[in-house]
Amino acid sequence: MRQGQIGRVETLASGPVTRQASGRLTIGTAGQGFTDFTDAVAGFVRESGLTNGLASVFCRHTSASLTIQENADPDVQTDLLTALDGLAPRHGAYVHGCEGPDDMPAHIRTMLSDSGLLIPIVGGRLGLGTWQGIYLIEHRDRPHRREILLNVIGD
Repeated sequence: MRQGQIGRVETLASGPVTRQASGRLTIGTAGQGFTDFTDAVAGFVRESGLTNGLASVFCRHTSASLTIQENADPDVQTDLLTALDGLAPRHGAYVHGCEGPDDMPAHIRTMLSDSGLLIPIVGGRLGLGTWQGIYLIEHRDRPHRREILLNVIGD
């Protein structure tokens, strides 16, 4: 096994946790696809007044999920949806089907992605990379209203 060179951990901040803030965000989706809501989370962090800490983002649904993904080329989203179609096809031989043929694949896709994210807050901003954005992935075919809970903690 080959391993790259690992550098020393650079301390960015240290100190007591002195503040926290919680919020709720509703996102209306247009059906299956990605919705970038990075700006809403960044605005919540800004309004919280926290300089350093951690942002928690949680989706309260089992047929939609969250991801941090590239925000520069929309072809990435197309390819990711194609990959999910291969991993959890719409018309598989599923037992659960009372909510429609897109429901069970949506649950599988949520399991493969995630319902919650943690993002460092550094210098009052989200610690995302240059090409990273925060996305809600709607796995159902029809539009839905999705509720996202936000919590920030730090100093």
